[in-house]
Amino acid sequence: MCGGVARWLRVLGVDATYTPGIEDGALVEHALAEGRVVLSSDGKLFERRVFTTGELRGLRLPVGLKLLEQLLFVVRALGLPVGFPRCTLCNGELRAVARAEVGDVVPARSLVWATEFYRCRLCGHVFWEGTHWRRIRAVRERIGSGTAHGEDGLTARDAFGENPS
Repeated sequence: MCGGVARWLRVLGVDATYTPGIEDGALVEHALAEGRVVLSSDGKLFERRVFTTGELRGLRLPVGLKLLEQLLFVVRALGLPVGFPRCTLCNGELRAVARAEVGDVVPARSLVWATEFYRCRLCGHVFWEGTHWRRIRAVRERIGSGTAHGEDGLTARDAFGENPS
């Protein structure tokens, strides 16, 4: 249920994992093994002993918040800084690559005007600052300044041009 939040955390440069449909027990094991903080709207999950004893940190997301409001809630509650983006697909680190290295996967029209390209170290997906990045940058700046919505009412759907979850 937190796939959209995980994707946006990655856009903000936060190391965030997400496994759709994971069982609560497996989620707890994964979080313990990797020293992660669990995010969920499931109050029952946080009744488990590992959370009540403090062995595992968790943050309960309030129900009813829109995606960017959830993101701002998480960033504030955990004191997360906005850093260099990670791969939104697999959470891998991005590295800058030369245009010649990605010419076979980037559309020709983007190769003409884009100047910076990044490849995920894990999955190999290529990113570049296309027109959608102006909107993503606006969200990153808003989150960094502590405001989830500006006068233009930008939403996650606007920033990604699709459903981000």
